[in-house]
Amino acid sequence: MFRRRWPLIAVAVVVFLAISAVLARWLSTEGAERDKVHTLLQAQARGDAAAMLGQLHGCDAACRATVERDARALKRRGDVKIVSYESGTSYALGSATGQTRVAWTSLEQGLVEVQCVTVRRGGSFLAERSVTLLRISAPIDRQGSC
Repeated sequence: MFRRRWPLIAVAVVVFLAISAVLARWLSTEGAERDKVHTLLQAQARGDAAAMLGQLHGCDAACRATVERDARALKRRGDVKIVSYESGTSYALGSATGQTRVAWTSLEQGLVEVQCVTVRRGGSFLAERSVTLLRISAPIDRQGSC
């Protein structure tokens, strides 16, 4: 009797492991997006427009002007802390582009800023996943939405 169940148990274990691997890759995209946005905000808080532009893909002249203005105006001392994060591409199964609303502060200066970051996710939950930052907005109202 056990010999008849053994192939069934083996198939169930393989299916479980395959589903777990796919879910882990899909869920890790959330962390990758947040890490990229955090790195972008750190460059902004340092006043480093060049580093910001290096992280934004397809940034046109208007986008570059916003980045340079933000880097000057939002320069802060201390580490960047994300206070609120609302991803417009959250848990997308396939490719998606959306606005991520992020509220952040500098731990030394305590001023909360809210901005929108345009994010594009590529791939699918089965294929290679990618996260690309396209642009960042000027600060918006603290209660505002993207």
